Amino acid sequence: MAKRIGILTGGGDCPGLNGAIKWATKTALDPLLAKSRREKMEVVGIREGWKGLVEVDPDDQTSLDRWILPLDEMVVRTWDRYGGSNLGTSRVNPFSSQEDRSEAVIEHLKGLKIDALVAIGGEDTLGVANRLFKMGVKIVGIPKTIDSDLSGTDYTLGYDSALNVITEEVDKLRTTAGSHSRIFIVETMGRHAGWLTLESGEAAGAYIILIPEYEFEVDRVCQLLEERRDAGARYSIVVVSEGAKVKGEGEIYYNDKEDDFGHKALGGIARFLAKAIEKRCGFETRHVILSHLQRGGSPSARDRLMGRRFGIAAVDLIMRDNYGRMVSSLKGEITSVPLEQAVEKLRTVDVERYYDTRRYNGRMSTLLP
Repeated sequence: MAKRIGILTGGGDCPGLNGAIKWATKTALDPLLAKSRREKMEVVGIREGWKGLVEVDPDDQTSLDRWILPLDEMVVRTWDRYGGSNLGTSRVNPFSSQEDRSEAVIEHLKGLKIDALVAIGGEDTLGVANRLFKMGVKIVGIPKTIDSDLSGTDYTLGYDSALNVITEEVDKLRTTAGSHSRIFIVETMGRHAGWLTLESGEAAGAYIILIPEYEFEVDRVCQLLEERRDAGARYSIVVVSEGAKVKGEGEIYYNDKEDDFGHKALGGIARFLAKAIEKRCGFETRHVILSHLQRGGSPSARDRLMGRRFGIAAVDLIMRDNYGRMVSSLKGEITSVPLEQAVEKLRTVDVERYYDTRRYNGRMSTLLP
């Protein structure tokens, strides 16, 4: 059984991360559970995700102070009520094509005497975790992504909190949209998966919802908006995913810079669409890019609960020496799946089942196709 557990968060931050760290720590150090073990466990946090394991020098105290944070119940006592990651995060990739630092990570884990690692993140972070597991690292994963696009789990940390942020922001936009009889285009996150856009749009009552899984036509968007205006509506709300594409065209990027995982920053589809609507329809149109607002704030009740459950489950896997797995929620039950299964393909919106391609909105029928 592992004596020393390391915990890190990688990729984009979101509410729920601190709760998972707290409950993994409390479970590992719980005195009642300790009675069933032969040896006492210790928990340390690794700052700034994989960057911490790449940069740390286990033999240098200054480096240890910079990158490693000892965790106990008093340190993490209040963490679950706060958003973001108290350990910090980064998009550093130990397997970067520029420089492969995976062997250094393994050596640093040995130098730190970390027997087992808990990696909290999305596709990229858990993809690294899976590769390290295949190299012999004892590792388990916790799913985190506001895109809700990981396979093998019905829920990922941060999703519900982001959903609530978008719904609240759209509610606020309605007052100014109605006052000025404007069209508002709201851009949400979602590179390849449109769950956040679709379900926030449905929750907020958006008239049009545009997702990455189905290419849209600007003329059809204008037609729908004209029909709504002719019916007497003073304004319309359009929610669009950052990864949504005009039919026959590519994604719109904020800039051409790539991160360690080869991703370019998406952004600008709302601005493009607002200009196109004004030009073709003549409607006064404004756009709002919610961007990192979706990642901020305190965790919702669901993210606090799921952070607790996932954190406890991760340590359960370690206690059972069951590595190379990601904790998950399937059909309301906490379970686990192989890391490889979690990252082999993205969980995207089934258009035929959940999306109305004529109205550019969620389906209005509970009957399956």
